[in-house]
Amino acid sequence: MSVTSNEAEQVRRGVKDWWRTSIIDMEPGSIRYRGYPIQDLIGNISFAQMIWLMTRGELPSDEQARLLDAALMAAVDHGPQAPSIAIARMAATCGVGLNSAMASAVNVLGDVHGGAGEQAVELYIDIARQMDAGIELVKATQAGLDAAIDKYGKFVSGFGHRFHPIDPRAPRLLELVDEAASRGVVGGRFATIGRAVEDELACRKAGKRIPMNIDGATAVIYAELGFPAPLARGLFCLSRSVGILSHAWEQTQQGGRNKGPIPREYIWQYDGPEERKVPIR
Repeated sequence: MSVTSNEAEQVRRGVKDWWRTSIIDMEPGSIRYRGYPIQDLIGNISFAQMIWLMTRGELPSDEQARLLDAALMAAVDHGPQAPSIAIARMAATCGVGLNSAMASAVNVLGDVHGGAGEQAVELYIDIARQMDAGIELVKATQAGLDAAIDKYGKFVSGFGHRFHPIDPRAPRLLELVDEAASRGVVGGRFATIGRAVEDELACRKAGKRIPMNIDGATAVIYAELGFPAPLARGLFCLSRSVGILSHAWEQTQQGGRNKGPIPREYIWQYDGPEERKVPIR
């Protein structure tokens, strides 16, 4: 049975329409990202600008890109005490390749370890929406905090750190936001909201401050730059992947086999039944 030219065209159209994307246009000898030929992008835009182009559809200004780059750079690593980094190193001692070690690590960047930035952006945007509705900053912050705590629990994402009394990354990032706001690169609204959250938490803790951490500070930047909350987690994954790769590679060079979370000389705490006999039936 012969196929008509019309039927063949319908098949071709069905195949082309199976995936639809505005991100990349490619054919033999031609690659265009969001309409820009790859050869024109190479050497002319940074990796941070490319991330913006791919996720947002347009190129950022140089100053927007620098602010995004600062946020991405600041969160690349936090040492083997961070679960994702530890997992990357453990995976490397199991004989898997770098890609498997990286995938194992990225897969644990969930709501607790990796999702704080997304949740902080959600909080900031919620407070901003209330302010747009005419609610003043303090009351909007209180309501936003209450909603976030109801949703995620008593630990407010983006504030406080189990290791650092003051996270050294956060003040510097906020300084960069303030500088960018003074030049009109960003509005500065979300920096104000982030600081208001910190003030409100201090009020609730009878004056004891719970300083903004890296997640809260990068969330300020992502919100100032207009990134939706879910992308904040994706951007953190990109950022932390640099540290994950570095540690997986270092561990591969160091060697070691089947290294678990604690040295083999130490045994975990067992709190089950004492030794007992198997019943004979």
